Amino acid sequence: MDIELGKAKKTRRAYGFDEIALCPSIITINPEDTDISVTIGGRKFEVPIIASAMDGVVNPRLAAEMSRLGGLGVLNLQGVWFRYEDADKVLAQISSVPKEEYVPLMQKLYLEPIKKELVARRIKEIKAAGGIAAVSSIPQEALELGPIARDAGADIFVVQSTVLSTKHRSKTSQVLDLKKFCAEMKIPVMVGNCVTYEVALTLMGTGVAAVLVGIGPGAACTSRGVLGVGIPMATAISDCAAARDSYFKENKIYVPIIADGGMVVGGDICKAIACGADAVMIGSPIAKASEAPGKGFHWGMATPSPTLPRGSRIKVGTIGSLKEIIHGPARFDDGSMNFVGALRTSMGTLGAATIQEMQQVEVVIAPSILTEGKVYQKAQSLGMYK
Repeated sequence: MDIELGKAKKTRRAYGFDEIALCPSIITINPEDTDISVTIGGRKFEVPIIASAMDGVVNPRLAAEMSRLGGLGVLNLQGVWFRYEDADKVLAQISSVPKEEYVPLMQKLYLEPIKKELVARRIKEIKAAGGIAAVSSIPQEALELGPIARDAGADIFVVQSTVLSTKHRSKTSQVLDLKKFCAEMKIPVMVGNCVTYEVALTLMGTGVAAVLVGIGPGAACTSRGVLGVGIPMATAISDCAAARDSYFKENKIYVPIIADGGMVVGGDICKAIACGADAVMIGSPIAKASEAPGKGFHWGMATPSPTLPRGSRIKVGTIGSLKEIIHGPARFDDGSMNFVGALRTSMGTLGAATIQEMQQVEVVIAPSILTEGKVYQKAQSLGMYK
């Protein structure tokens, strides 16, 4: 339903995860009997969770560990692992610098050129550890870095920017032809990010393996504040999932939707899939793992921009191992650990045996879902009760 913003413009209401809730049906299922697997680019993943291509989240070791745990970790080709031999030393600098010196340091560190020989080395490190090698690049660098990564043995390539479209215009740089790029890469290509039905639909027509949905919801991302761009995730996922279903009906090709950002606890992941996502990409929850390269810190990918930085450095702390965060057991009661257990339990409660069935559960608008009856929890968080 259109809402009048003013005399000159009509708008509509959009919803985020905190404004919705999932409604049980007449059926319940044993959580152990649920199937949470997802297939992307012809490859089956037992866990529908992808670790974001961010320097404080994924290094070659964590990427391999994510594979072992059933998910996927994506390594950022524009990150420090491909600019410096001793990336850990650089990451230690980023984590330790005072807040007021953080952005200038990032801008300086990322001036170091990407070294092509490190692309092959890091990919081989992931594969040598038994991992699936997935790497990402911005569209402007994909034409050069894509073939290098593919020839080095990359299994999946991700083309990712704040906003991606098939109708980009530029007078200063070569425009990436996604359809041609996907055909020439010969490995699955995931692309993003988008938040609308129309863009998701056109991206699917280029032959991509999956579409990433989400602009600016990440814990460390400041794009929404700096650019004013974005749509709350529940609505964005639902719109793009509708595009996926339309594309499948017309072409008999299923292109998975991956919700990217804005998910902090297990309930958020459950809601993302209920809104239509096939899998999720998360950053800050993984940054809390003891294996994460940020050592308790998490920062945005667009922070190093020399002209318009869009990414804060936040302290997320370290709460446990990656295995505990993904598979449990949980040490805390706030949903920050055992995401697989949360998803299976939610699906069982809702009577959804598969991810596809979870996408069909009833979703209600519930702006009070996080506060209703929680007076003591709120008081304790404010220090009123010890």
